[in-house]
Amino acid sequence: QVRLVESGGGSVQAGGSLNISCAASGYSMYCMAWFRKVPGKEREGVASIGRDFSTRYADSVKGRFTIAKDNAKNTLYLQMNNLEPEDTATYYCAARAWGGVCYLAAQQFNFWGQGTQVTVST
Repeated sequence: QVRLVESGGGSVQAGGSLNISCAASGYSMYCMAWFRKVPGKEREGVASIGRDFSTRYADSVKGRFTIAKDNAKNTLYLQMNNLEPEDTATYYCAARAWGGVCYLAAQQFNFWGQGTQVTVST
């Protein structure tokens, strides 16, 4: 059974930085990603990383967020810099075991964490 556990969320002022993590257990994932959700809005794909370490980012976070993974620790990271109030959301770690391009499409991921809250104040 695959289990994903996020950590590292919190509150920060605009312009600040946060690094959130996702500890994965179970079998090896081909593709991992971060999504975020704001109440009343659709879930948004933030960044993904494939087994070959190829990455994809939402336009809204390019140049500010960096996704990374440590295979030895089975941990996924999201370094968030120059945070904006619009980045306030619950951030979810997602994973899938099957191959293919790691598009930021929620329906392609079948394992999800419980989420961690990120709040950016002005």
